[in-house]
Amino acid sequence: MGKRTPLYPIYAEHGARIIDFGGWELPVQFTGIQKEHDAVRGQAGLFDVSHMGEVRVQGPDAFAFLQRLTTNDVAKLSPGQCQYSLLCYDNGGVVDDLLVYKLGEENYMLVINASNIEKDIAWLQQHVTDGVQLTNASDETALLALQGPKAEQILAQLTDAPLDTLKTFHFLPDVKIGPVTTLVSRTGYTGEDGFELYVDQADAITLWKMVLEAGTDHGLIPAGLGARDTLRFEARLPLYGQELSPEITPLEAGLSPFVKLNKGEFIGRDALQAQKENGVPRKLVGIEMRERGIPRPHYTVHANGKQIGEITTGTQSPTYKTNVGLALIDTAYSELGTEVYVEIRGAQVKAAV
Repeated sequence: MGKRTPLYPIYAEHGARIIDFGGWELPVQFTGIQKEHDAVRGQAGLFDVSHMGEVRVQGPDAFAFLQRLTTNDVAKLSPGQCQYSLLCYDNGGVVDDLLVYKLGEENYMLVINASNIEKDIAWLQQHVTDGVQLTNASDETALLALQGPKAEQILAQLTDAPLDTLKTFHFLPDVKIGPVTTLVSRTGYTGEDGFELYVDQADAITLWKMVLEAGTDHGLIPAGLGARDTLRFEARLPLYGQELSPEITPLEAGLSPFVKLNKGEFIGRDALQAQKENGVPRKLVGIEMRERGIPRPHYTVHANGKQIGEITTGTQSPTYKTNVGLALIDTAYSELGTEVYVEIRGAQVKAAV
């Protein structure tokens, strides 16, 4: 039996189909991936993402510690603000991608990927200094994501919090939604507007039911991991283990805006600086199939009769009905429009960058 989120008991009510996701029993879909994907693009979807990890970083040296471990510039954060960032190894490869929340002057929260919780915490502990206290809050924290163009309208029915002035990558720490206290963050992983709601796990089911009910007239439906993946992929958001890994640097993955090489010393900086100066050898590009076939992860990509890389994510886009993928390929072939071939079941199938 895998790990379960506090919402597991109500999955069945919504007809969830459960899969194993990194040791967790999670819903891949409720009513169907296409329907859930369309709901998020057009109205709204509600996701249980309670499997994500939350780590509190507190103390007088919390800022210096995070500045040394993460690639983005923590100095840019004010309380109530969060940023996308990465943890890197010395060689520039990625430990994990994450969100850094500034709760207060010596008080931060990191949101990390479920499959990396143990590894990330070990990495943080390996580098921890006096004056920094790490707390793994993953087990007591549940997380719901309300995503889509109707998200604000739906949530506004449940709270007096000033959602209309809450900017993206900003959050409100103690928002009352009915009887439940939540941290409301204007973030998400779908390419749409929306909110992530951090809540005590004991309140997760209450919050889920309230939000779903508030969204009844707005087309809100529960959404699973299948739609979460197609939505993030269309928005070109990376998934750890596919677009990012210990073997792939943030620069290769096209994430240089989140790597502040000029902020001072951080783990992986020298390697990333060198990669930038010598020219990034590989690049993550979008590809579109020109002939029949769907590109799938790990399918090889070819040009000029040689292998130049591989697909990291690929599917038929639910929104555009085109067969598209992300591919990590030699930079020499990354110009828009470059013709490449994807090997699908032994055949070389034409595609373009």
